[in-house]
Amino acid sequence: MLLLIYMKTVKSKTKELFSPGHSACAGCGLALGARLVAQAAGENTIITNATGCLEVTTTKYPMSAWGMPWIHSVFENAAAVASGVQAALRYRKIDKKVKVIAQGGDGATYDIGFGLISGMWERKEDILYVAYDNEAYMNTGVQASGATPYGASTTTTPQGSVSPGSELFKKDMPAIAIAHGLNYVATTTVAYPYDIDRKVKKALETPGPTYLQILVPCVPGWGIDSKDTIHLAKLAHQTGLWPIFEAENGQITNIMKFPEKRPAVEEYLRPQKRFRHLFKDGKWKNVLEAIQKKADENAKKFK
Repeated sequence: MLLLIYMKTVKSKTKELFSPGHSACAGCGLALGARLVAQAAGENTIITNATGCLEVTTTKYPMSAWGMPWIHSVFENAAAVASGVQAALRYRKIDKKVKVIAQGGDGATYDIGFGLISGMWERKEDILYVAYDNEAYMNTGVQASGATPYGASTTTTPQGSVSPGSELFKKDMPAIAIAHGLNYVATTTVAYPYDIDRKVKKALETPGPTYLQILVPCVPGWGIDSKDTIHLAKLAHQTGLWPIFEAENGQITNIMKFPEKRPAVEEYLRPQKRFRHLFKDGKWKNVLEAIQKKADENAKKFK
């Protein structure tokens, strides 16, 4: 018996601004985050992009996944190029019609490009900076960055007989952004698409410099299964390791609640290869306790 299935093609009313066909990994949190940001911003937007996985996987000559003006310079320059774009728009008196977004990974944000980002914030440029945080320099071989969490094994902070991996906690970039006097600072993860959409739109509607940091799990860098990207992005928040909040004019105004019974950090860390050594022989029990303590402190602070 032949079964015929008829499918009606439904065309989306919204233009796709981040097209499929790029070369990012299956389950890439970065690609998902970038797509959500692009769709929220709309096509009347100019994006400047730092060097990294997002640049490499979406703009292989002669193709581009971007459906809006998109500019790549060198690793540290996304903020400076965005400032130049904004100046040109002001000169042409169209700066109120076109939005500008500078974006980069945690390496370009926390480390290499931080000075230029700080300058852009000090000048009060009307630009949204989006940090896609996968917690290491993933494109160049999983080296540690200022965003790498305590206990994570990377190629420059490998775990060994006397080292638990990274011996530093993450730099608090949202707090640094708030200290610069930004009118709007927010965090989120790719586990919450509607939250990303709302926060991008709110940031672009807020005058002056704004900052959005999105946790974007990396499949090869974290050593996870591609199907677990969203699950782990959600657990990062639920355990307390990744508070999700908004701050306006220096004051925290909105916090995504933690579950009444938070999962232990072990539930989040164990599926990740970069933390697997912490569960062998009980040698790094003190590291696990320190990570749990950090999550508990976050939960208390952002209750």
